[in-house]
Amino acid sequence: MPASRTQSAFTLIEILVAIAVFAVIAALGYGALGQTLNSADMLNERMDRLQAIQRTVRQLSQDFMLLAPRPVRSELSGSFGPALSTSFQSGFAIEMTSGGWSNPAVLPRSTLQRAAYRIEEDKLVRYHWRVLDRTLSNEPIAVELLDDVLSITFIFLQANGEWSDQWPAQGLVGPAGARQRPRAVQFVLSLVDEGEITRTIEVTP
Repeated sequence: MPASRTQSAFTLIEILVAIAVFAVIAALGYGALGQTLNSADMLNERMDRLQAIQRTVRQLSQDFMLLAPRPVRSELSGSFGPALSTSFQSGFAIEMTSGGWSNPAVLPRSTLQRAAYRIEEDKLVRYHWRVLDRTLSNEPIAVELLDDVLSITFIFLQANGEWSDQWPAQGLVGPAGARQRPRAVQFVLSLVDEGEITRTIEVTP
């Protein structure tokens, strides 16, 4: 007679135990996946923030390094204002004439650019105009560079080796003073998350 075969099958308890184990493993895997995705999002946000800071510092550094001794005509009085100015009358933290404005399309314009910076609602905004000697009809173009900005301050190295927190510095008056540039500019950018970022830029002679 043929040998009898023993029939085996999973019991209900074994099935329930297997399902429970699978559920625990799935929950752990889902949690690990969620943590990984959260970490990736945080890393991407951190990288975006650092890149925005680097772009801002690079833009500021370029503007100061390429300061041009070119005064500009005021749109109201018609008189000429300094090439670099920290006067509160302008409504900006700083306003300057900077070189190096690329012109790949060979447009009929100067390679010099009038630019200005100020903080608006915790955001550092850069303005520039398409012309140097602007009129009231020349609207500036605003570009938001960085958010969560507490303050930005500047100091300027004079020809005599002393630092000044305003420009034109005291004693630099008249047409010659309007064309004067500092030897170097130091700016301090205070951010909510990164603290203070300080850079000292030598002005190209």
